[in-house]
Amino acid sequence: TMATRNDTHVSDFILMGLTDSEAIQRILFMLFLLIYLITVLGNAGMILIIHLDLQLHTPMYFFLSHLSFLDLSYSTVITPQTLGNLLTSTKYISYMNCFTQTYFFVFLAGAECCLLSSMAFDRRVAICNPLHYPVVMSTRSCCSLVFGSYFTGFLDSFVNVLCMSRLDFCDSNVIHHFFCDISPILALSCTDTQITEIVIFILGGSTLVVSLTTIVVSYVSILSTILKITSTSGKQKAFSTCASHLLGVTIFYGTMIFTYLKPSKSYSLGRDQVASVFYTIVIPMLNPLIYSLRNKEVKNAFIRVMQKTVGSRQ
Repeated sequence: TMATRNDTHVSDFILMGLTDSEAIQRILFMLFLLIYLITVLGNAGMILIIHLDLQLHTPMYFFLSHLSFLDLSYSTVITPQTLGNLLTSTKYISYMNCFTQTYFFVFLAGAECCLLSSMAFDRRVAICNPLHYPVVMSTRSCCSLVFGSYFTGFLDSFVNVLCMSRLDFCDSNVIHHFFCDISPILALSCTDTQITEIVIFILGGSTLVVSLTTIVVSYVSILSTILKITSTSGKQKAFSTCASHLLGVTIFYGTMIFTYLKPSKSYSLGRDQVASVFYTIVIPMLNPLIYSLRNKEVKNAFIRVMQKTVGSRQ
């Protein structure tokens, strides 16, 4: 059996995608293309405005520019491949490309989890200890937090792919999903995946739990501080600085927990795919909209940058 197993080792996979219907595929292609264009414009625009406007050179916007970079990369790892598959009848992806996609997907998702918790910590210091804010959130601290976020993502994805690359795929090469996600790949393996699943669950789970705990603790502190503020306008101002972040966090973590923190045996095709579409394709588009439309500083910065550009041309 070992000889047969090695002879029939899978060299590429077939991504089944979201639907067999050509009409629905065309509708999804148009929809995902539109979402991807908004994602690219929104996130690249955020990075550009934060870079160009000196008034936005603060820790909060430093984190926000990295969040936009992660969302842009995260979407680019998955959406173009999905768009291509919606147009073609052959949906092959090579073994190497599939694992590369998984690697970057886990890396960027892990980094985003940690970055969102760094942003919550930043808001906590700004509202609970405003006098110590310049010292606590120094340039060095901010860079360390961002580096830590990327490093955690790297560690997660490295161990993930290392475990998964040791698996054998010999019976089927059909992935019942629209990208190379962990659960459907594990479901294909003809090796025992129990240890791999435990390692992935512990690693991914601890990243989620630690970052989520940081966020919850930060927001409990923020809430108790806001409740002590006597003036209504003061309360509104303090809460408005957190509202965007809180909304972004709720959407991101809600779909992540729903999809991943459960055994792969309970992987349900339709339900999990809808959740996956949401956090891989839709959320990267929502973040710049949430942070820019709810934020006067970003709107004002955009106006200043436009005025500067028009002025320099004249």
